[in-house]
Amino acid sequence: MIKNWASSPNIGLLDRAASHLEKKAYRHAHADCMEALKRDPGEPRAYYLLGILTADHANHAKAIDLFDRALTLSPQHPEVLAQKARSEMALLRRESAVRSADAAAALAPDDALTLDTLGVVYSRAGLHDRSLEFYKRATATAPDVSAYHYNLGAALQFVGHMDEAREAYRRCLILDPGETRALAAIVQITKQTEADNQIAELKAVFPSVAHKADDALRVGHALAKAYEDLNQPAEAMGWLGKAKSAKWAAVQHDAAFDDAIFDAAKATTHLPMMGGHTSAQPIFIVGMPRTGTTLVDRILSSHSEVTSAGELADFGISLKHLSGTRSKYVLDVETLAAAGQVDQNELGRMYMQRVESTLGLTGRFIDKLPLNAIYAPIILAALPEARIICLRRHPADTVLSNYRQLFATQFPYYDYALNLETTAHYYVGFDRMIRHYSETLPAGRFTQVHYEDVVGDIEAQTRRLLEFCGLSFEAQCLDFHQNAAPVATASSAQVREPLYTRALARWKRYEAQLTPALDILEAVGCIDAAERDIP
Repeated sequence: MIKNWASSPNIGLLDRAASHLEKKAYRHAHADCMEALKRDPGEPRAYYLLGILTADHANHAKAIDLFDRALTLSPQHPEVLAQKARSEMALLRRESAVRSADAAAALAPDDALTLDTLGVVYSRAGLHDRSLEFYKRATATAPDVSAYHYNLGAALQFVGHMDEAREAYRRCLILDPGETRALAAIVQITKQTEADNQIAELKAVFPSVAHKADDALRVGHALAKAYEDLNQPAEAMGWLGKAKSAKWAAVQHDAAFDDAIFDAAKATTHLPMMGGHTSAQPIFIVGMPRTGTTLVDRILSSHSEVTSAGELADFGISLKHLSGTRSKYVLDVETLAAAGQVDQNELGRMYMQRVESTLGLTGRFIDKLPLNAIYAPIILAALPEARIICLRRHPADTVLSNYRQLFATQFPYYDYALNLETTAHYYVGFDRMIRHYSETLPAGRFTQVHYEDVVGDIEAQTRRLLEFCGLSFEAQCLDFHQNAAPVATASSAQVREPLYTRALARWKRYEAQLTPALDILEAVGCIDAAERDIP
């Protein structure tokens, strides 16, 4: 905890509170902090510790208030600014979070917790190169803390330093053999072979974590990936089922919520595509996850006039803010329904201001958050000169790739992927929405591209997409795997390889295990019975 607070009569009491806080003994920590404030209402460290306690309980708005009280009483504390930035980031206030983090960094912090916290804030803000400096300093300052090595490994993976990432993950596991995030990450970025794989290790771990939904999800997904590398699809699908069962039971996913969002999104196509904020900068690459969005992002961002901004939540956050809806989700029916009452020019302006102020982007940039597909009509109303490229992929491969993917465990919009049949149902709703968009949105602003077509003729599709975006052809776009920009998505390893075809028609290898999903897709006409080898 904090080392550089000025001496006070409460130092012993607050040292004890800090110790309780590190051990998650929140009741005792709270009691000590309140006793310190009873003795001295102007005790800044007590407010700081209460802020961390409050943030640990996900009450980030209150935590920010407490951090601000500490800063008012004692301004020059990078630790407080860093924790405030962390809470601001949790509330999706990226601009203010980066501002707080920069203020903390300017005060030259040297304690490992603050350094790691700044790394986390910069990573979540999409500033991955910036985060590395702080993660490296954190691990050098406190080399015995496993979590710092994990965070460093994730950042190294994002920027494409895979060997260094593996080493950081291994150091994490030496310190904490039960850290399933590191164990799964190594397998995800390392080709498993008959001669060299981690299947025995993973199988030994799984029984001890089977009752812990998130840990089981990570270990089971790692086993599935290992068996896929060994070309054993039945084993891979079996482990996916085991991996997801506890989490699926816990989330209580409601497919009707997804259906209602798709219907509400289709209703937004009545918005006028004129009168919004006039900026031709954004290129939105959207679609269901694992359909080639990162590949097309890398192709287009290899152009000299285009920068990838990564997956930004800024459009949805801006809409939520301006709509004034009080529902607990950023994306929901209530907020989509309120889009017609929002000042579209102000929405476009707010989005651009958020992106430019924190990422420092100039010129054309790509926002490749897949979920932005749902906002497509609203995007074009707010930013009528923007371009939207929607990735499509064979329905069965889309369902399989989503089901195979380990999404962020605390992100509810991808909970559908915890169940095979629900994933197929989600695809059907998404497909109907995109078909409606294709019929109603202006063709000069919204286009679809199929992953299979990109892989089949990368130059023709690259030329078409560049022309759609008003950009000239540049040959380096075809060498996308040499693009050195960070990639903070599940494709961080694959897109650093030259174009490959091994993912085409992958579903055929899993056809027997995909039967329930294929039946759903066939029943609504998404696939034809003739495509199936197994009736």
